[in-house]
Amino acid sequence: MKNIIRKILKEDRRQMYLNKIGDIMKNDYPLIKNMKLYGFWDQLSDEEKKYIFTIILNKNNDLKVDKIYESYYKIEIFVKFRDNNLNRLMYSENKDGHWEKFEHNDNGNTTYYENSDGFWWKREYRYKTNLVSYYEDSNGVIKGKRNI
Repeated sequence: MKNIIRKILKEDRRQMYLNKIGDIMKNDYPLIKNMKLYGFWDQLSDEEKKYIFTIILNKNNDLKVDKIYESYYKIEIFVKFRDNNLNRLMYSENKDGHWEKFEHNDNGNTTYYENSDGFWWKREYRYKTNLVSYYEDSNGVIKGKRNI
């Protein structure tokens, strides 16, 4: 019985540890470069990395990190949305720390893009369609009318 209790406590502590990493890293871009710098990256299993990125990238508790692709040059994080099972790129970072972040609507359309150079754009779509009704970016370009 003592061994079972120890195991449960150890798992609870690990869960708390993972939650704290997720909270600490939420706005600490470049995420992966900094996780490596702080010593987290190599200590985590693939499932723990998925869990942490689900915490970091989740705004409305509607997505789950599905895949983390690692190659020599970059790491890409794909998510599945709970409602429609769409698989979308959410975050990408190369070995130099250049990153790109994406947000998507319920239809899987990309609604926001931001990169480490400071460039961003956002789109709004006509209700339940894939037609862009509004576009704005960090260079001051504005097209269309906002959905209110």
